[in-house]
Amino acid sequence: MTITVREGSEYFRGLLLLISKDRKISEPEINLMKRIGKALRFEKGFCENAIREILGNKYVPCEPPEFSTNELAKKFIKDGLTLAASDNEIHPFEEQWLTSTAEKNGLDVEWFVRERDNTAKRRRDLDAHLEVEDLSVEYSGRSLYSS
Repeated sequence: MTITVREGSEYFRGLLLLISKDRKISEPEINLMKRIGKALRFEKGFCENAIREILGNKYVPCEPPEFSTNELAKKFIKDGLTLAASDNEIHPFEEQWLTSTAEKNGLDVEWFVRERDNTAKRRRDLDAHLEVEDLSVEYSGRSLYSS
């Protein structure tokens, strides 16, 4: 699936906001966010700075992202659940924020609950496939494929 640079930026921003919801960022969350940034073809230093500064950055818009398709929104939610569970707990603030994101994108609540429950069963699989790794970002009319 090909997405725009804007959608890739929203994907990354949304997941940054997610890891900040419990006011602590764990090592597994950092490692997954680096993988996500790499898959979206963002510069390594940019990703590291964004991760390091998210807790103190009051200028990042805090509203949940809205995507152009349900398919992309579902990929985001699945990656968000994996990220939220990476520290062995889906914090209530993280779950509530992902629920808000699902609602904003018109996703069924029952679908979200099934995905949350499936994610809870496989919590610590940090090497698991991420949905973002199936995306390619279109820069200036050409796609850069994630791998």
